[in-house]
Amino acid sequence: MADLENCPKCGALYIKNNVRDVCEKCYKEEEKRYEVVYKFLKKRENRSATKDTVVEETGVEEELLYKWVRKGRLQLAQFPNLGYPCAKCGTIIREGKLCVKCTGSILNDLEVHKKEEKRKEELQKRTYYSQS
Repeated sequence: MADLENCPKCGALYIKNNVRDVCEKCYKEEEKRYEVVYKFLKKRENRSATKDTVVEETGVEEELLYKWVRKGRLQLAQFPNLGYPCAKCGTIIREGKLCVKCTGSILNDLEVHKKEEKRKEELQKRTYYSQS
């Protein structure tokens, strides 16, 4: 079921759904900006442009560029120097939500936690008797 929310850009009420995360007015503005960025990147000499170059040349905000890359609207196979920030540390990545370093850190923390839980279980299994 769709939810009634305020647009994060302009504050207007809109019905949030899986397709749009902004109101109709802001969505149309984003689409216009997307066309500008896509036309820029479509030119052969601009396909290897970095995020900073795209932002500088088109005037689009970094967050919009990241949003389009994350949603797959700008294919990374065609634009090799684009990406979006890791959800944990902000390092630019090309797939998933976390970079390799953060994924490894989380997996390591899980392994440590698992070992600690196992150690606690072993301690609880031991029964101590005392003489009265």
